Amino acid sequence: MAHAANAAAPAFAYGEALQKSLWFYEAQQSGALPDWNRVSWRGDSGLNDGKDVGVDLTGGWYDAGDHVKFGFPMAFSATMLAWGAVEYRDAYAGSGQLTHLLNNLKFVNDYFIKAHPSPNVLYGQVGNGGTDHAWWGPAEAMAMNRPAYKIDASCGGSDLAGETAAAMAASSIVFRPTNPSYADTLVTHAKQLYSFADTVRKKYSECITDASSFYNSWSGFNDELVWGAIWLYRATNDASYLAKAESGYANLGTEPQSTTKSYKWTIAWDDKSYGAYVLLHKLTGKQQYLDDANRWLDFWTVGVNGQKVAYSPGGQAVLDRWGSLRYAANTSFAALVHSDSITDATRKARYHDFAVRQINYALGDNPRNSSYVVGFGANPPKNPHHRTAHGSWTDQITNPEQTRHTLYGALVGGPPSPDDAYTDKRDDYVMNEVATDYNAGFTSALARLYKEYGGAPAANFPVAETPDGPEIFVEAGVNASGSNFTEIKAIVRNQSAWPARVLSDGSFRYYFTLDGSTTASQISVSSAYTQCKAPTLHQASGSTYYVSIDCSGQDIAPAGQSQHRREVQFRISSSGTWDPANDWSYAGIPTTPGTTPARTDRITLHSGATKIWGEPPGPVEEDTTAPGKPGKPAVSAITGSSARLSWTASTDNVGVTGYDVYLGSTKVGTATTASFDLSGLTPATDYTAHVVAKDAAGNTSAQSDSTAFTTSDTVDGTPPSKPGKPSVSGITATGARVSWAASTDNVGVTGYDVYLGSTRAGTATTTSFDLSGLTPGTAYTVTVVARDAAGNSSTASDGTAFTTTDAPDGGCTATYKVVNSWSGAYQAEVTVKNAGTSATSAWTVTWSSSNSITQLWGGKHTASGGTVTVRNEAWNGALAPNATTTFGFIASGTSATPDPITCTPA
Repeated sequence: MAHAANAAAPAFAYGEALQKSLWFYEAQQSGALPDWNRVSWRGDSGLNDGKDVGVDLTGGWYDAGDHVKFGFPMAFSATMLAWGAVEYRDAYAGSGQLTHLLNNLKFVNDYFIKAHPSPNVLYGQVGNGGTDHAWWGPAEAMAMNRPAYKIDASCGGSDLAGETAAAMAASSIVFRPTNPSYADTLVTHAKQLYSFADTVRKKYSECITDASSFYNSWSGFNDELVWGAIWLYRATNDASYLAKAESGYANLGTEPQSTTKSYKWTIAWDDKSYGAYVLLHKLTGKQQYLDDANRWLDFWTVGVNGQKVAYSPGGQAVLDRWGSLRYAANTSFAALVHSDSITDATRKARYHDFAVRQINYALGDNPRNSSYVVGFGANPPKNPHHRTAHGSWTDQITNPEQTRHTLYGALVGGPPSPDDAYTDKRDDYVMNEVATDYNAGFTSALARLYKEYGGAPAANFPVAETPDGPEIFVEAGVNASGSNFTEIKAIVRNQSAWPARVLSDGSFRYYFTLDGSTTASQISVSSAYTQCKAPTLHQASGSTYYVSIDCSGQDIAPAGQSQHRREVQFRISSSGTWDPANDWSYAGIPTTPGTTPARTDRITLHSGATKIWGEPPGPVEEDTTAPGKPGKPAVSAITGSSARLSWTASTDNVGVTGYDVYLGSTKVGTATTASFDLSGLTPATDYTAHVVAKDAAGNTSAQSDSTAFTTSDTVDGTPPSKPGKPSVSGITATGARVSWAASTDNVGVTGYDVYLGSTRAGTATTTSFDLSGLTPGTAYTVTVVARDAAGNSSTASDGTAFTTTDAPDGGCTATYKVVNSWSGAYQAEVTVKNAGTSATSAWTVTWSSSNSITQLWGGKHTASGGTVTVRNEAWNGALAPNATTTFGFIASGTSATPDPITCTPA
């Protein structure tokens, strides 16, 4: 194959460009990633796609730098990739890229098969365009609903069905030599889809209306009916499909007020007419198709009737502002195919040289001497408009400043005007958008140029990326301190991107040492503000203990400013000696109260049972020592159905955590103290009881000596006496302490039920109880009922009335801010602040709005009668004085700041 331009062709590594352009499609994969996926920073995503309609719609390609799966451009991209392999399979084989091409084509065709569950149904979109585009984060951390949209016989979709038929038919030709059964499956689906398209004859955007704002079928469906028939003819050699293509050709678009077929645009996701010109000439040799193809390509080269596509001074053919390089690349591939199939030497060279020039422009032969392909050539783009490649964890296109991943092979949009001017800016989605259809014709053109010019692929590609720093970690600092306490502010952050991942079962540990003769019983832990669960105290080894904070059940994800972090402020108090200076986790953190917390690897972070960050203090020896043998149980308060056991406590090198209580060989319960109340016994029956001690490591003691006893022959039917009238103290807006005189019983009182009105508020084993979760400024009446081991209940005590105090001074405030808006929708954030002098346990924010909230995070919302009400989640209701939390939402309509917006604390 000889052309005059051969000697002058710039020395680009077309094999490397082809290699990387194919790799780009693996970065676009949705669903469960296959083993052969080569993108080290991608993970599974979109695993619930289709669940809303009961169809598995996982897989396929994300369209561009977003995460919608638009079926129309996806199918066109697959057709163009397959077309390149049909024409130039040997180039893929020679460059070592055939396996990668087959892998990627099968991946997308497997999705088309899923999306076509019956002959006249095709799912053509997953994800709502507006909702998806409102969020800027990695695919693996998506949390929004992703509705599925379909076409069927009720509302049509000839263009979408026809293009998908073309993709599957073209792909079947590629698979025929190596996987004929799969090729047959693709042909079956293609035939059904084409029959549907030919019968229904309506535009898909009339059915999937959300697509009309993004991929509206401007050219209608006649071009896809011709295009789909051409590819079915090539796949099956059934002449009836060629006849359909030729008869439908008359319906293709023309220039305005003319019978001349359109030639002032080009082949792209919308209009396939231009590809039909080239292929019908190649298949039939007829003059009409040759004339139409030549006229179109002449418009792109020498001009027609004094008109031609605009050219930049540097030689770029610029058809349109949006994705100018994409249009030039698509035209270049078709020009190469046409050049290879015609005999006119002048046009053969003209179209060939045009294609070489345009592809080389994209690769770096331009006035900027810069590549427009990410990760290829000189000075390539570094900031494509691509959410997952950018790797933001705060839902911000500007954070971080540098793109975290190299999106190898992605062809950016390029100069929007014929002036060679370009700026590498992430937020410029005209110049720096990337998409599957941008690379489709480009990839196929590169295969053709590799066949002619060569240029080896890169060796050892791809090289796995190295993360830019810790991905999921803990920050901490001293929040407050005193002679007998230290309060720590700790923040878990998820900035993961290799790949991005959600931490849903997280917990962390802060290690400290008991000082002097201080014992664990003299240590208490508490939290005035936590976005996780309450802190708990545990022994690590010897005098080393740790505070554990459990954040499980929450998704800590690199998905937003609030979503990627959880904050806990916890206090360790001691009634003995206290000196934090020798504490493992205290070392290295900021100790001046109020200082910004710093990252520390001395607080360990766990995902389930697996440590994912930090190091604990020195090697902790495994505890293999069993507790000592407990004392022989003593039996008291024996009735016909119950008895009380008590025994001398066991000892352990670390600490006894509990006792298992046995009657004979049957374990009947577990105690954390050295006593246990047996119940449900049978009157006049002999029993033998023993106990076994256990420690935190799971070691168990020898069983205690056994004690035999016999229940009485009657069941205790005597209830306890009436408890004393409760007294109420420590009344706050949300709580109070209740205490009362003890009840008496012929056998023994085992507990008390505490009632507010007719509702049981809790149970106590002593004569006091702390009420919580009360409503500020509200009147209550409290009573107490005593119980014994036989289940007898006393008469209720006399009632005591009290009223909770009003909400904390200053209450809470809510600050509303619109952070993003677009056509028909907007995103807002509301910051809730405790402006009072005491902690809140809950909050409620209300405002008036007629707009519909489609997604909200950081709270729970209801809407009624034009009033929106948002209440806290379980993890962000507790706010210390001056503490804040934020919730955000996406709503339809026009953004406006409500006035007033009110906040009510509890």
